[in-house]
Amino acid sequence: MAESEQQPGASPEDDRPPIPVNFNFMVPKKEISMVPDMGKWKRSQAYADYMGFILTLNEGVKGKKLTCEYPVSETVEKLLSLLGTLDRWIDETPPVDQPSRFGNKAYRSWYAKLDQEAENLVSAVLPSDLSAAAPEIAVYLKEAVGNSTRIDYGTGHEAAFAAFLCCLCKVGALRVEDQLAIIFKVFDRYLQVMRKLQKTYRMEPAGSQGVWGLDDFQFLPFIWGSSQLIDHPTLEPRHFVEEKVVNEYHQDYMFLECIKFINEMKTGPFAEHSNQLWNISAVPSWSKVNQGLIRMYKAECLEKFPVIQHFKFGSLLSIQPVKP
Repeated sequence: MAESEQQPGASPEDDRPPIPVNFNFMVPKKEISMVPDMGKWKRSQAYADYMGFILTLNEGVKGKKLTCEYPVSETVEKLLSLLGTLDRWIDETPPVDQPSRFGNKAYRSWYAKLDQEAENLVSAVLPSDLSAAAPEIAVYLKEAVGNSTRIDYGTGHEAAFAAFLCCLCKVGALRVEDQLAIIFKVFDRYLQVMRKLQKTYRMEPAGSQGVWGLDDFQFLPFIWGSSQLIDHPTLEPRHFVEEKVVNEYHQDYMFLECIKFINEMKTGPFAEHSNQLWNISAVPSWSKVNQGLIRMYKAECLEKFPVIQHFKFGSLLSIQPVKP
């Protein structure tokens, strides 16, 4: 797929659907403060929109390689530039000497920069007629990189980045034709920056289930990555525990990229340090892996109070119940 041709004289902003008038942009806030509030979340428009976004992208990447061709819009380029800025700030903020091995305090200096600049960074991504949405959308970007008090990172932070991208779709800055680029360019670059943060500042896994969790830090790339592998002519789930296969194919498949990172970070037998993934390698087909991971994501992340209590709701991802 080549870049789509723009009509002469038409700016990309002209053919964007008009913004629905019912968005009164607001700074998102927490709404789930007790376990009984979880029902409110599962019935909310935010849950429906978030899950719809995850599943639409899951369908979009089915059977496709990271290296395939797809259009790259101006908004996608701007998002890559934003992530490039976050990456550069890591280089400019080296870890400090401290007695504790984990949770390097230099992360807080890095985070303070983002906290200060987030709105400007988001404004630079949005078309000028959407600048009013920047304060609302910037909150999700700030939530997507870990917690500066605990110096930890987990699936709730990853969910905030997916929510950030979902909001950009809802206001029309990202479009349907950006689907592949959202995962293969933007989300993939986000993962690279998060891995660099995790390594540089020795971040703790947030709410880790240790050996019983899927992965210390991420979940979504396993879902979308398993979808990429559906109906692959030769690669089956049993192959991803073989280092040779991972080294040969990780450039094409997000799932294998994740396995490669685990292999670099952990020592000892794979079955011991990543038991859940080891069990998944026994599942006969990638479509079964994909369906199972979606069920597991809902149960282990989206329906867990310790994760969702931190989620923030505004006008774009609303706590209001889905309209019947």
